[in-house]
Amino acid sequence: MSTTSVTWWGHSTIWLADSGVTLLTDPVLTDRLAHLQRLAGPPPRLPGAPDAVLLSHLHADHFHVASLKSVPGEPLLIVPRGAAAFTVKALGAGVAGRCVELAPGDEVAVGPVRVRAVPARHDGGRGPWSRERAEAIGFVVEGESRTWYAGDTGLFEQMTELGPLDLALIPVGGWGPTLGAHGHLDARDAAEALHRVKASWAVPVHYGTLWPIGMARFRRHMFDGPGLRFAEHAARTSPDTRVRVLAHGGTLTLGPAA
Repeated sequence: MSTTSVTWWGHSTIWLADSGVTLLTDPVLTDRLAHLQRLAGPPPRLPGAPDAVLLSHLHADHFHVASLKSVPGEPLLIVPRGAAAFTVKALGAGVAGRCVELAPGDEVAVGPVRVRAVPARHDGGRGPWSRERAEAIGFVVEGESRTWYAGDTGLFEQMTELGPLDLALIPVGGWGPTLGAHGHLDARDAAEALHRVKASWAVPVHYGTLWPIGMARFRRHMFDGPGLRFAEHAARTSPDTRVRVLAHGGTLTLGPAA
């Protein structure tokens, strides 16, 4: 029997295997990113070259140039509409032929798997120092399972149109001691998102990995706690959903081993 598996390597770096296809999301493969350091878990140990890399938006903790340059092989790079030019500028002209832009509603085949861009409520700019912009998106991957990778997002009305799902990979926190309400989910709002998409399984992501240098002891509950708090809220709002809080490098398999 075919299975779908997901391995969480911290923050939003996820290795998703479905129907013989391997996908890598928003890879951060280093111990440090600008003013952020990895406080938990080892740097990701990729099992090989992915077939495609899904890039949800241009923020450096999701579109990390140094990490993308270290991804093995020559995977398809699936990026938001408007991001191809920046991708080529950042990674070199050699990636131009394998860079695919998607807007919400667009999709592309990766072998037998369909990758569809879906909306996300999040700022799409590279940062306040940059003029680079592209609409932030999430992805629904359709193979043996229907998996939603939300990227980075706040709540939005169209979430109800994404389900039903087999698996939801939902951001539940952030990388610092404060989390702005606009364009982000905390544990409670992430549980509401799960309720809207009606997923059979859920894995919390985007927490417990990166933290500002020198602030390791500051508001540590916001670093360690969001995954378990999400599971507690989800038990009340979506009692039919099974939530798996993964350790860094941990894997959830849907199928006979689930």
